Amino acid sequence: MDLSLAPAEVAFRDEVRAFLHDNLPDTLRRAQRLTTTVFSEFEISRAWHKILYRKGWAAVSWPAEHGGTGWSLTEKYIFQSECARLNAPFISPIGLSMVGPVVMHFGTPAQKDYFLPRIVAGEDYWCQGFSEPGSGSDLASLRLRAVADGDDYVLNGSKIWTTHAHYANWMIALVRTADGPKPQLGITCLMVRMDTPGISVRPINTIGGDHEVNQVFFDDVRVSMADRMGAEGAGWSVAKYLLEFERGGGMAAAGLRRGLSEIVAQAPFEDPDVALAIAELGVDIDALEMLELRTMSTLKSGENPGAIASVLKLRASQLQQMVSEVALRVAGAAALRWEMRRPLHEVSTNAADDDLLPVMSRYLNNRANTIFGGSSEIQRTIIAKAMLGL
Repeated sequence: MDLSLAPAEVAFRDEVRAFLHDNLPDTLRRAQRLTTTVFSEFEISRAWHKILYRKGWAAVSWPAEHGGTGWSLTEKYIFQSECARLNAPFISPIGLSMVGPVVMHFGTPAQKDYFLPRIVAGEDYWCQGFSEPGSGSDLASLRLRAVADGDDYVLNGSKIWTTHAHYANWMIALVRTADGPKPQLGITCLMVRMDTPGISVRPINTIGGDHEVNQVFFDDVRVSMADRMGAEGAGWSVAKYLLEFERGGGMAAAGLRRGLSEIVAQAPFEDPDVALAIAELGVDIDALEMLELRTMSTLKSGENPGAIASVLKLRASQLQQMVSEVALRVAGAAALRWEMRRPLHEVSTNAADDDLLPVMSRYLNNRANTIFGGSSEIQRTIIAKAMLGL
């Protein structure tokens, strides 16, 4: 695998750097640095989405025919790496990185014509309705019932840990339309408008002090069968396809390296334990990047990520936690400062606070990284079955 950039790729990298220099405001960079959750704050994510959309760079993984950039995997990697290096906000991945590919693969022509342009433009903001109380890692046991009634389904039940449901106007949801000996066969995928009568959203505040997730309740909610994604009972196939993009669709190494560099700038290297921890993290991040690049080279055939997505999800989640642990260690007692107000970039305008203000909340929030999107135990099971034949 040749890791050097071709002249055209160097020129593209320089174009990206020039664009970011001219169009990424320091206010958005600071806001992202002070974000303690997995998703960027809603306001800064939408602001950055609009900037990228005007440039034509919002949908970096999409083909040009659907409004995407049509970039190669290498160009996408360069763009993501440069954005991470400068602390650009994240665009919410649910619409662009998960729902979009699902619509392209399973959607009807009418669904593609409606949903895809709106996702690219940021007109719709999506949440993901998969997990339920008692049905998280065991997703096939979900119970949100959808009963056919004329041209509609009537939904009753709830979803939980639904990220940014309090902002979203659409949800991609898995529902149960049938029972049987194999529960996967009774699951259907629906696209649900969040303003539909009967839907209510209850906030869940996490141990980090953040309101990022929610429980969503459905009480006799009517959803048109025209908003079904794929055939009735085919929701498990849709979910597996989506989860491969959720778990392996992004590149984490560049962001981890930027986070580590912020720690290095403050670290007491006279402490040999801290120095060793930082050195080990640097090596581990380099190894993750090599795995990402290796995976990228195998995806050029156009196939979806496959089981390697579980390897990337597993290791990236672990390293995100490890970086936040070392940051907490370096900050020491100063990290005990606690701030419940959000967003943090509006709490303090003093840049001197930026090194310490997010440390504790980010550490606590990152405890969930090895649970959401499929727990580490689930990822190891997938790896054992799909890659090791166990």
